[in-house]
Amino acid sequence: MAKRTRAESRLRRHRRVRLTVHGTPERPRLNVFRSLSDIYAQVIDDQAGTTLAAASSVDHELRAKLVGLTKTEQAKKVGELVAERAKEKGITTVVFDRGGYQYMGRVKALADAARQAGLEF
Repeated sequence: MAKRTRAESRLRRHRRVRLTVHGTPERPRLNVFRSLSDIYAQVIDDQAGTTLAAASSVDHELRAKLVGLTKTEQAKKVGELVAERAKEKGITTVVFDRGGYQYMGRVKALADAARQAGLEF
């Protein structure tokens, strides 16, 4: 029997978590995707199937500010930006979806920055 790769294991965890974590129009889901070099965050209304706000470390608005920062510091900036964009749309409370990743490092930094910028979860 073949062993699962790290990516397959993460997807299994993500699917398992998604059975209980749903985004509604009143309380959308803040989803995090982390690649080796970048981090992405989206605020999603699962009932309508739409992305309400998004930010990432490859965002044109943010890219110049991230030069020379560590990946954790970049995640903090992305968390602040996604919270700011969500608040512009009138979103103050979200459900956090860590995407099958451990709640540490860059994922935790993004979540903490979003909380400090005004999102509640």
